[in-house]
Amino acid sequence: MPETGLRSAPRFSIVVPVYNVQGYLRECLNSLLAQDFTDFEVIAVDDCSLDGSGGILAEYAARDPRVLTVRHEENRGIGAARNTGVDRASGDYLLFLDSDDTLTTGALRAMADRLAGAADPDLLLFDHVRSYWWHAVQPSAARELLAGAGSEVFRPAERTEFFQMFAVVWNRAFRRCFFVDNGFRYTDGLYEDALMVYTTMLTAERALCLDHACVDYRQRRHGNSMKTPGRKHFTIFEQYQRLFAFLDGRPDLAALRPLFFERMISHFLFTGARESRVLVQDRPEFFRRAAEMYRRHKPAGFTPPAEVDARQFQALERGSYRLFQAGELMSRTRKNGQERLRAARGALSKRASGSYYRKQLKRPLDPHLAVFSAYWNRTPSCNPLAVHEKAKELAPHLHGVWVVREDLADTVPDGMDHVVVNSPRYWEVMARATYFVNNVNFADGVVKRPGQIHLQTHHGTPLKRMGIDQQQYPAAAKGMSMRKLLARADRWDLSLSANQHTTEQWERVYPCDFESVDAGYPRNDVFFRTGARDVLDIRARLGIAPGATAVLYAPTVRDYQVGYVPQLDLEKITRELGPEFVLLVRTHYFYGQDPHLQELQERGALIDVSRHPSVEELCLAADALVTDYSSIMFDYANLDRPIVTYADDWETYVRSRGVTFDLLSGEPGDTPGAIATDEDELIEAFRSGRWDDQAAAELRAAFRARFCMWDDGHAAERVVSRVFLGDQHPAPAPLPLAARTPAPSPREAARIVAGAAPVPAGDGAPDRPGAELTG
Repeated sequence: MPETGLRSAPRFSIVVPVYNVQGYLRECLNSLLAQDFTDFEVIAVDDCSLDGSGGILAEYAARDPRVLTVRHEENRGIGAARNTGVDRASGDYLLFLDSDDTLTTGALRAMADRLAGAADPDLLLFDHVRSYWWHAVQPSAARELLAGAGSEVFRPAERTEFFQMFAVVWNRAFRRCFFVDNGFRYTDGLYEDALMVYTTMLTAERALCLDHACVDYRQRRHGNSMKTPGRKHFTIFEQYQRLFAFLDGRPDLAALRPLFFERMISHFLFTGARESRVLVQDRPEFFRRAAEMYRRHKPAGFTPPAEVDARQFQALERGSYRLFQAGELMSRTRKNGQERLRAARGALSKRASGSYYRKQLKRPLDPHLAVFSAYWNRTPSCNPLAVHEKAKELAPHLHGVWVVREDLADTVPDGMDHVVVNSPRYWEVMARATYFVNNVNFADGVVKRPGQIHLQTHHGTPLKRMGIDQQQYPAAAKGMSMRKLLARADRWDLSLSANQHTTEQWERVYPCDFESVDAGYPRNDVFFRTGARDVLDIRARLGIAPGATAVLYAPTVRDYQVGYVPQLDLEKITRELGPEFVLLVRTHYFYGQDPHLQELQERGALIDVSRHPSVEELCLAADALVTDYSSIMFDYANLDRPIVTYADDWETYVRSRGVTFDLLSGEPGDTPGAIATDEDELIEAFRSGRWDDQAAAELRAAFRARFCMWDDGHAAERVVSRVFLGDQHPAPAPLPLAARTPAPSPREAARIVAGAAPVPAGDGAPDRPGAELTG
């Protein structure tokens, strides 16, 4: 087990077991390292994660000596990971924090202050809150109990009301010597928390309470092992058998056996009644095992307390599954299940209201039919188009059909099969296709059938907040139903990503059960497969004069504004930069044509490329990019050409939309090049040469390393292989950044065509005579 980091003797050792939580791990670690009480160590145990969690841990360990990382070479479970953390710990107190939860602000300070005057008790019990994906926060049921204890130090076995607290290990701190000297070890399987909580509470001589909510317990919409049904939930019987074996060895605790018997049976009933834990077909056996435990451990003279359902206890005592099913709890669960089924059927009926669609849904799937769409059924473009083109080459057995709006049907390239939205053939292909590829979501009315595979390609790297994060920004979420958004995202099987940052964001802000495909964006393959003559031909078609420096200005949409509001005086910019520069202006696709831009174009002041069908061609034609917060910066960075950030309303944008990192920090990896916050500063950046100097190049290199991780010209091949071909066509791993050769810049292209410079070797360089001129 390799480990990294430095050791110390801190007040707290915080053990964080980690397994496939890349979407949440940074938030967890940030909550620890931002604590104002700093005398702690973090022992993060990577339980052989298959995602990017290990890389995130290595990154944090490299920059903060308080972070110690350990990796299991095989997955051993959360209990084993916690044990490994305990073995490495050196602090006075042990804290256990799950890697998708966080510590609240001031948590460690509150713990340290409470412990300071209590002569190191064995346990410190503290409060928590639950937070939900819709950003609701719920206090715990133990808040008043903890507050009522004040600063009293007590023996837990004598204060049984504290056994009613949520039986988890992360809402308490354990004195390390107490924990280790008594030989406490986590067991395998689920429900290990309850066993550890009860045995440590029964052993401890001195405990203390803190009514500060120290942990934010995230209620994940998907991915919580406790909400995934299966046989693993039968481990609950083994855990409670261990608890009663512990009690057998402690005759001094005999008076507490009825309490723990009631706790055990209530836990069985709670678990067995939930479809999210025990499958319907497994319930008879679950009941039988629960009944055996009831008879084996029932204390003499036990009577169910008033607060529980006595009928359920009686059913277990008699071993009557029929009586058990008839009980109120099971009836309520069954009723809820029936209501959900009726709701689902009603929704299906509503979505598939057309009789033709309903009929098509009964027909078998076509294993060779794939449906493509982009930007809400606009002209074929972006990642879906690149995937479609590569699929024609590598998977010719597939038949691709594009979904387009009726008013854009005449823009579909000749020979490309397409259907118009809501036409009869549209409903047929939507019902029978096996594959669905889109860079947004398909319409709510589309029913996902078993066997259908949805690939969400997305259409950018998220600087701005997306998904459930938008709930915190009313301007961004206006008119949006988050529940409907997530219902659409629930149809995704695969989610495409261009870099680790994006993968982490998608997995957190779309809490759905999809698999990330870390392949790069296929639309960017063209940046590595375009030759010098093609670059010059694109410029000629756009009307860019030979030798001119073309600057592509591509701002993003502003959620806090209505309609297109220019952020720049474009006429002033073009006048001040002079004739050697030409400005290509592309407004966001949400906006219609702008009369002022058309007027400036007619006067020769700039070139309006807002309706140009290929943004990739515009990038290839440009010597430099000026943008604000648009995701085009991440794509353009692949070309290794200058990027200037024009951010005149950064604070307003951050408040209204939110961002995932500080674009203007000037730190390597955050900022892609020169920054301008007003028009004069932008003009100065070009006049002084700051737009393309050494400092800008160094920032761009760090930005590319962070955000161009997997774009190398083979992204579409990797996607087609993963989605359509599987093991039949192993895809190449992404090339190292230094081994990639993007398309030549316009100046380089001119020299190449003129024969003044050789073509550099590399993946992007052509390998046949003359190819460097044709692309």
